[in-house]
Amino acid sequence: MSSTHGARARARIEVTAAIKEEARRQLAKEGATKLSLRAVARELGMASSALYRYFPSRDDLLTALIIDAYESLGEAAEAARDAAADAGPIQRWTAVCQGIRAWALGHPHEYALIYGTPVPGYTAPDTTVPAAARAVLVIVGILRDAQAGLGLAKPPLPPELKPEAVRMAAELAPDLPPEVVVTTVAAWAQLFGLIGFELFGQFNRVVEDRDTFFRHVVGQLAHAVGLVYPQQGPAI
Repeated sequence: MSSTHGARARARIEVTAAIKEEARRQLAKEGATKLSLRAVARELGMASSALYRYFPSRDDLLTALIIDAYESLGEAAEAARDAAADAGPIQRWTAVCQGIRAWALGHPHEYALIYGTPVPGYTAPDTTVPAAARAVLVIVGILRDAQAGLGLAKPPLPPELKPEAVRMAAELAPDLPPEVVVTTVAAWAQLFGLIGFELFGQFNRVVEDRDTFFRHVVGQLAHAVGLVYPQQGPAI
């Protein structure tokens, strides 16, 4: 690559970063529904036509912000997992859940973008899926490690749910018991519901000691998905 091309590539990276940073400021101030390419261009002193060369539409910019948010969340989950690498499965589970909560509290507007109210008229493309799966894979990895070690207790599953459980396991984690996959999906939804309630004010005047409350609940979720240590051997 010539020096000219290299300079152009660096300039594009810098302008793209500046556009996304200004868009995040708009998210914090106005919310995703009012995100405007023209307003972003105006704040950056750019012509709208110039900005469109980076993001052809509002939806393209939203998609970039969503992917960035998911990647940042995934990095936080992975860092929490790695910091607890020498701990047992329940401790790693708890550490990852706490890492996800800490990220959400530190990035409330990005959290709202990916787990809050959907933006009217916007449908996330498939390109967001790998980034969205990143934090999920951290949780699934903890369960896989536990399964390979002392094993996982199989949560009870009503017979009428068995076909759906088998289908979900085949698509999401075929190496884990269907019972565990079902309860993991439920635990994931409960985890983000718990965080969302804290972020969006539903816990006001209800839960005061939120750190202790959160640790207690994620501990219950760990047991729900089959992390019921200490165990004497693999669950059967």
